[in-house]
Amino acid sequence: MPDSRSHRGPDPRDEALFAPGAIPPMRGAVADLSWLLGRGYAEASSLKLVGDRHRLAERQRKAVMRSSCADDRLADRLRRRLGPGTLRGRPLRIDGFNVLTTVEAALGGAVVIRGRDGSLRDIAGMHGTYRRVEETRPAIARIGEALAGLGVGPCCWLLDRPVSNSGRLRGILLDFAAEAGLDWTAELPFDPDAELAARPGGPDDGAVVASADSQVLDHCGPWFPLAAFVVERAVPGARLVDLSDTSTPARPSLAEGRPGQ
Repeated sequence: MPDSRSHRGPDPRDEALFAPGAIPPMRGAVADLSWLLGRGYAEASSLKLVGDRHRLAERQRKAVMRSSCADDRLADRLRRRLGPGTLRGRPLRIDGFNVLTTVEAALGGAVVIRGRDGSLRDIAGMHGTYRRVEETRPAIARIGEALAGLGVGPCCWLLDRPVSNSGRLRGILLDFAAEAGLDWTAELPFDPDAELAARPGGPDDGAVVASADSQVLDHCGPWFPLAAFVVERAVPGARLVDLSDTSTPARPSLAEGRPGQ
C-alpha cells in the first residue's frame, strides 16, 4: 500500500513500550549488548540473547540496538565529537535523511532515543522511501536556525540518491536556504555514508560531519550530534527516551553548550 502518512508521529504501541517502568530494563539491555559487542559477539545473535533476557518487544530491541556500542568505539566516538562552541566558520557535511527524519520525528511526537554516544535516533527507519510530512518544513527551519546560531561555515547536505523523493527534498532544502540566506548545497550521492566516513581531506581539513549513523561515526573524522542539539534546544516537548547506561562517561547536556568549549 502507498504511504499516506502526513506526520512523522508516534506509534500507538510506544505509550506502553517506553513508559517510565520500561526504561530500566532497556538501559540494562544496552549495557549488556554493549558488553557483548565489545567482546566480538555478532550483533544479531547478541541482540536476541539480550532481548530475550530482558523480555523486550521488537521496537524496544530496535531502540536498544540503536543505543548500544562497544566501550572502545564509544571512547573513540567521544574523542572525535565536537562541542557547539568549536563549529564557528567550519564547513559541515550533513547526513541529510539521518538528521532530518530525527528532528521530524521529535516534532511529530514520536519517540526519539538517546544512545551511549549522546546522539539522538528515531526508531522508524527509512526503508528506501522518504515522504514529505507536515513536520518537514518546521524541522528544516529549526535546523537552519541552529546552524545560523552556531555560525558554521558552508553546509553540504548529502541525500541518498536511491531513496525515492531525494531530488524533491534537495529542492526544498535549496529553496529554504535561498529564502533564509544560508550557504547550503545539497548533493545526491549513491552512498552518502561512504563519503561521510571517508575523511577525504584528512583529520585537519576542518570539515565536520553531522550524523548519528553508527557506521559513519565509527569511521569519520570530527563530528557533531546535530539532531540532538536541535531537538534539545528547539523541541521542548520531544518524547526523548534516554537509554544511556551507567558506564557512559559523564557529559553535560548539548543544550547547555559546554562540550568542547
